[in-house]
Amino acid sequence: MNALLLIIAFVSMECVAWLTHKYIMHGLLWNLHKDHHQKEQEGFFEKNDFFFLLFALPGIALFITGGLAGMPALSWTAAGITLYGLAYFLVHDVFIHQRFKIFRNSSNRYLKGIRRAHKMHHKHLGREDGECFGMLWVPFRYFRKKTEKDL
Repeated sequence: MNALLLIIAFVSMECVAWLTHKYIMHGLLWNLHKDHHQKEQEGFFEKNDFFFLLFALPGIALFITGGLAGMPALSWTAAGITLYGLAYFLVHDVFIHQRFKIFRNSSNRYLKGIRRAHKMHHKHLGREDGECFGMLWVPFRYFRKKTEKDL
C-alpha cells in the first residue's frame, strides 16, 4: 500500500506540473517564469528557480504532518512528490538545460523525445501559444526518429 501511494503521488505530480506550468507559470506568475524563456541576466540562478521552493512546500508539509500525526500514508505521499521533484530537477535542469555539465549526450529515444519536446516549448518566447507543458509525458510525435525533414 505504501509503495502504491508513492507511485500514485509521483504520477499525479506530472499532471500537477503540467497544469501549474500552463496556467500558473504561463499565467498569473509569468513574471517569475519569463526569465526562463527570455534570458534577462547572466548568472546561475533565475527568478524561475523560485518555483523549486514553491513546489517543495506540499511535500514538506506532508512529511511534517505525517510524522507529527503518526500518519505514514502522508509521508509516503510526500516521498512520491519529493521523488518527482528530484526527477524533474534531473531531467529539466541537469539533462535538458545543462545547468550542471553532465548527461550531455544520450542516444536514448525517450530522453531525446523529452529534449525535443522541451525545445519546442522554449521556441515560444512569450506566455501565449505554448506547447509541451509536461516534463516526463510528452506527445508521441517527439519520440519518432529524426528525418531529413526535421533538419
